[in-house]
Amino acid sequence: MSEHPEQTIDRPGHIEDMAEKPRDEMTNYVGRGLLSGRKALVTGGDSGIGRAVAVAFAKEGADVSIAHLSEFDDAARTCELIEAEGRTALSIDGDLADPQHCRDVVAQTVEALGGLDILVNNVAFQNPVEDFLELTPEQWYRTFDVNIHSFFHVTRAAVDHLTGGGAIINTGSINGLRGNKTLIDYSATKGAVTALTYSLAQSLLERKIRVNCVAPGPVWTPLIPATMPADQVAEFGKQVPFGRAADADEIAPSFVFFASETMSSYYFGEVLAPIGGETLPG
Repeated sequence: MSEHPEQTIDRPGHIEDMAEKPRDEMTNYVGRGLLSGRKALVTGGDSGIGRAVAVAFAKEGADVSIAHLSEFDDAARTCELIEAEGRTALSIDGDLADPQHCRDVVAQTVEALGGLDILVNNVAFQNPVEDFLELTPEQWYRTFDVNIHSFFHVTRAAVDHLTGGGAIINTGSINGLRGNKTLIDYSATKGAVTALTYSLAQSLLERKIRVNCVAPGPVWTPLIPATMPADQVAEFGKQVPFGRAADADEIAPSFVFFASETMSSYYFGEVLAPIGGETLPG
């Protein structure tokens, strides 16, 4: 299996700066109308998994709103791909660590798209540390604000709109299932995402809102060269049995599965883990 180029890029990570571009445009994906007429919000939807999910949803017939930080060119490209499918696209920039912005994102989405049926909580922040004592309280709080508190605030604002048949899909991680010594705060938030999924699925069942989680292994996205040392970037994903990181295009169909009532009407509180052949004991 080939290595990724040794490279680091500036945060938060822009596709144009990557030496090896990610596969996140769902070029070969053919929709079947599984989400026809639905309205979706994808946080962290500018690139990577979020972009692939947004484009897959559009190919399945959904209008899609994406929320992102400051990756304006990447977000514009995602909207272009959505609109190429004849669907409405909306791009909302801002910091989802801010609870009020989380509420505003939902309100703007509902106003622009005419409703909300599917919520994908996907936004994430990570910053590896080599030693636990390098992990500052400021980074700990930032990671939790983005990776789990935003899920709470966006979901809370969305529930009334989703009631009666909506779907929530949370993006977890293999690191939330088995930990990671250099991504301690990130892993803790992803473990919280798993528990939040289980709990919300039980809590929102009476409202007929399905809540599930996709917890991928390593995926090649701008987040990787933006947050990892160049030598680790070159080796990224080689540790899994499959021998490489996934492309975002390979992960997005799992989100389509959970978003579609046709495909997953009996799924509540499930975690689907596309992790390249790794097995988890216990």
